[in-house]
Amino acid sequence: MNIQDLLEVKVKEAVLNVFQASLPTVEFQPTRKDFEGDITVVVFPMLRVVKGNPVQIGEQIGNYLVAEVEEIIAFNVIKGFLNLVISDGFYLAEFLEMKHDRSFGHIKTKENDAVMVEYSSPNTNKPLHLGHIRNNLLGYSVAEILKAAGKKVYKTQIINDRGIHICKSMLAWQKFGAGETPKSTGLKGDKLVGNYYVAFDKAYKKEIAVLVEKGIDKAIAEKEAPILQEAQQMLLKWEAGDEEVVGLWKQMNQWVYDGFAVTYKNLGVDFDTLYYESDTYLLGKDVVAAGLEKGVFFKKDDHSVWIDLTDDGLDEKIVLRSDGTAVYMTQDIGTAIQRVKDYPDVGGMVYTVGNEQDYHFKVLFLILKKLGFSWADNLFHLSYGMVDLPSGKMKSREGTVVDADDLMADMTATAGNISEELGKLEGYSAKEKEELYQIIGLGALKYYILKVDPKKRILFNPEESVDFQGNTGPFIQYTYARIQSILRKATDLNLSDDPLPTELHPKEKELLKQLQGYPETIQLAAANYSPALIANYTYDLVKEFNSFYQNVSILGEEDQLKRVFRIQLSQKVGEVIASAFKLLGIKVPDRM
Repeated sequence: MNIQDLLEVKVKEAVLNVFQASLPTVEFQPTRKDFEGDITVVVFPMLRVVKGNPVQIGEQIGNYLVAEVEEIIAFNVIKGFLNLVISDGFYLAEFLEMKHDRSFGHIKTKENDAVMVEYSSPNTNKPLHLGHIRNNLLGYSVAEILKAAGKKVYKTQIINDRGIHICKSMLAWQKFGAGETPKSTGLKGDKLVGNYYVAFDKAYKKEIAVLVEKGIDKAIAEKEAPILQEAQQMLLKWEAGDEEVVGLWKQMNQWVYDGFAVTYKNLGVDFDTLYYESDTYLLGKDVVAAGLEKGVFFKKDDHSVWIDLTDDGLDEKIVLRSDGTAVYMTQDIGTAIQRVKDYPDVGGMVYTVGNEQDYHFKVLFLILKKLGFSWADNLFHLSYGMVDLPSGKMKSREGTVVDADDLMADMTATAGNISEELGKLEGYSAKEKEELYQIIGLGALKYYILKVDPKKRILFNPEESVDFQGNTGPFIQYTYARIQSILRKATDLNLSDDPLPTELHPKEKELLKQLQGYPETIQLAAANYSPALIANYTYDLVKEFNSFYQNVSILGEEDQLKRVFRIQLSQKVGEVIASAFKLLGIKVPDRM
């Protein structure tokens, strides 16, 4: 039982014994830095069941706790806040337990409690861009956090490999490509295909302009442009299984998959299973038919099928067109059901998709509930805001997106320039420098994005993210490297069997309190699907360590017990930094 659980029992016991009242819950908060104490009981909510002066109530509860709980050695009451001082012995005993726990904060996986996390899910007509980076980093990190919290996790994506947008790239390559391949051009396959998506858009706009000059209305010209009609014909051929079109589709998609694989590897994300829209786009039609019989859906006069969600505060939603073809909603219904068939232990799913799809997922989850699937109660849309750059918005069709590969390369270069200016890389080989620059650059990128609450829009400033001061990835990485330097210098000390001191320096105590918050932070981050909670916890831990480092002597401490304890404490902080950053997909360097 941790200290807060113990105190909750004892505070309720105090209220019952002293005031003959039953307290439903106890509200705690960390004690403010300007007051003596480690944990604070908020008295004001108790006034609903205990009548009287909050200061006097706090005094009486404090006296009871000091008498009954050996870990509580003193207290003070400031207005309606009961500040409790916890003994050094409690924190030292806790440290003794965490010191040897290499999986500190992580819970053993419950095999029958699986969740599927979907992220990335790109189109195969263009390379990954900055928006995909936020999506991938969020999805991957949430999956890792859920694992740490005890869930079995399947990481997945659905690759959008069919549709008119794919045919646009294919047609442009046929018209303008002259047989180009990734090998012949030296380009990654996703970049090559993306270039033809841009080429299609340019040709399309030219044709529209020609038609408008002939006096045709622009809206009509946009529909009648010959190149668009050719792309639509190509899509029909693909759906009919035309051998030549399907062959080209497979070839160009493979170029893209190979390109994506390089980007994913460099970004440090992976997947356990893949779904393809070309396999799933017909799923769900049989579910709609069954739902019609149950009265979940209804048919309109034109034979289209809908669901009425107006009683739920939404609107009517189409699930089958009048010609019997599926819409995206139909496909998503079928895919969700298929995933549970494929992985029967899945009891919930997390969809990492931008906030422009908020309404879509409200409807999807509600439909699945109405169809009677119990796991539909455990579906979550990890909705996130856009990522902007100081230069403005991105548009794929116009080729103005911020390419993910280019951004990662730029971040590595920026980290290199700043590291060279700081001049702390004596003795590094060229290869070691390049590896370090990549760790710092990608760490900066990932931390800058993940430290922000997913729902918030981000203005990403690459140079600001690589700052070695403040709430940044490099600042935290530098602190980790500093700890490793301390440990290298302490190799002559036995760090496992020495007894602990009996008293703590205030800075030691504050650092221990911060360490103890790690398991709870993991659970909170998992419950809220928020890597930002892990990121900002780590920053707070690093700030606390640096305050400790600046205020107490570590290797220079003459008292053997204190010196060894401070080295052990530093070692544990380093382990937690590395553990937390691993949940964010960020590496930590031993030297910087």
